[in-house]
Amino acid sequence: MGGGNGQKAKMAREKNLEKSKAPKGSQLESNKKAMNIQCKVCMQTFMCTTSEVKCREHAEAKHPKRIILGPKLLVGSCGCSCQSK
Repeated sequence: MGGGNGQKAKMAREKNLEKSKAPKGSQLESNKKAMNIQCKVCMQTFMCTTSEVKCREHAEAKHPKRIILGPKLLVGSCGCSCQSK
């Protein structure tokens, strides 16, 4: 028999404690997988959520001479340039 309020509360606390624990491991692996935009010149990688503006800022800051030669410096994992998005 049994199963009073004290026991139920204890079980609920233990269950909630297990749920609230942080997942094991780090987020570094998933961050590496999301780095799928790459600069053709310096091979620096960017997150897939990087905007076209940020890509242009990188190109203007790091490769000012190359911008005159061609605007398509950054390439995504699909092969299309970041500027065309």
